Amino acid sequence: MNWFISLFTEQSVPQAAIMYALVIALGIALGKIKLFGISFGITWVLFIGLLFSYFGISINKEIEHFIKEFGLVIFVYAIGLQVGPGFFSSLKKTALGNNALAATVVLTGVLITIIFFYTSGIHIATLSGVMSGAVTNTPGLAAAQAAVKDLHIQGADNGIITLAYAVAYPFAVVGIILSLVILRKVLRIDVEKEKELHRKLNFIQSNRPISIHLKLENRQLIGQPLRSIFKLLNEPVIISRMMHKGEIITPTPDIVLADGDIMLFVAPKKLMENVKLLVGSEAAINLKNEPGSNLISKFIVVTRKEITHKRLGNILELQNENLTISRIKRAGIEMVAHGNIFLQLGDTMTVVGTEESVNQFTSVVGNSLKRLESPDLGPIFIGIVLGIILGSIPFHIPSMPVAVKIGMAGGPLIVALFLSRFGNFLYLNNYTTNSANLMIRELGIALFLASVGLSSGQNLSAAFADGSGYRWILMGITITMVPLLIVGVLAKKFFKKTYFEISGLLAGACTDPPALAFALKVAGNDIPSATYATVYPLTMILRILAAQLLILFFA
Repeated sequence: MNWFISLFTEQSVPQAAIMYALVIALGIALGKIKLFGISFGITWVLFIGLLFSYFGISINKEIEHFIKEFGLVIFVYAIGLQVGPGFFSSLKKTALGNNALAATVVLTGVLITIIFFYTSGIHIATLSGVMSGAVTNTPGLAAAQAAVKDLHIQGADNGIITLAYAVAYPFAVVGIILSLVILRKVLRIDVEKEKELHRKLNFIQSNRPISIHLKLENRQLIGQPLRSIFKLLNEPVIISRMMHKGEIITPTPDIVLADGDIMLFVAPKKLMENVKLLVGSEAAINLKNEPGSNLISKFIVVTRKEITHKRLGNILELQNENLTISRIKRAGIEMVAHGNIFLQLGDTMTVVGTEESVNQFTSVVGNSLKRLESPDLGPIFIGIVLGIILGSIPFHIPSMPVAVKIGMAGGPLIVALFLSRFGNFLYLNNYTTNSANLMIRELGIALFLASVGLSSGQNLSAAFADGSGYRWILMGITITMVPLLIVGVLAKKFFKKTYFEISGLLAGACTDPPALAFALKVAGNDIPSATYATVYPLTMILRILAAQLLILFFA
């Protein structure tokens, strides 16, 4: 019987595995419970970990530190892979406004910290620890500790800084999520209406393709080859079907245009008005439903590696005059097919053609979803290696006493963003199915939260012994919630941001993965991830600089 008791009480690898499994299982079970219609979801894992730690259950520190950092790495890396394509498109639209709002959150928190310094008599180094914990920013804590060590600050103790951080951290996680809940109530957000609003905004603002039947009315085009339309537009445009001399066909660029031809154009919404001006008005006929047509339309998924990493226009196997590729959908983004696109595993292609040509095309492309169920882990781990290396690079800023690093979370996130968008050019396929990506994300954040909880419970009791912990908690909650509530209202009222965008922005402004996980659960889509990823890199750097500058100027 002693072996069974020691399995739960003596520090070892099996004991760590059991404790993590229990904490995560209980936390996820409790996360399904709603109080007053609100659930904190996976954040319950943190609470259970704190409870275990408070009652004396401890994990080997080296194991706990590794699992915490590795869990965070795989969570942010999976987020980067999921939102990468959308992230780069969002940079063109809202990056400046989002980052300005995130910087306002950081600056407001710093100002509140300075006010506490002048009114409380607490050492600025300790308050830097409180501030870093209040925004769940571990690199900021490390930066503050490094500044204290390198500058030999009198009256500062790195142990106290760590304790202040540990006390503020768990309440900050709750505070950030509570801020999102309060904003939802204050701003009177209806989640279902919000989802519908995003569907409309995405349709209006995006470059997603639309299809329109047009009748050839431009007399100057009659007698010209079809390719002349493409040359005049000089933009990605597809004609998927065409009624030519009474016959419905998939046209080739050399076909000669005739009076009364009706063409089904597929083009980005913003370009379609130019197409109408060039070709003619909309036709009442619908070629898809026209009787006598032998053309079919089918969605085909790219699952053969042999045709990836190649320009679509250079893949001879896919060239067929009886078939047209009209659209390609990748990572939730739909685009008009054109010859310069490089195919990736998981791309969904919309094709139109005869049944025979479509079947031949399917055999070349693959369309075997079972092949995608087993992701290629090699490129993913190469990306994680590159991310950790990037996060560990010291950046030396003039007049700063210590180098700045973007850390174990920032590096993998940035690398994942780039590889999800450009990894194809480096022969690094980072494709994962949505379910596999979600599994990685949930596993990573669960391991991270369990680690924070299991390492912080004992610190809480020590901090409260002399009463300091209560002050740190109150200060931390103020630094956490006041900037978020102020900026959240500003973002809605003056910047016209949607609640899902605000949730991701505020989670990113606090560099807080649990808040992002909560926002994703509420939204039921990846919109919060896009704004989170947009502001995260700048916010991480600002958080690190803020912790160091406070000590540099006020110590």
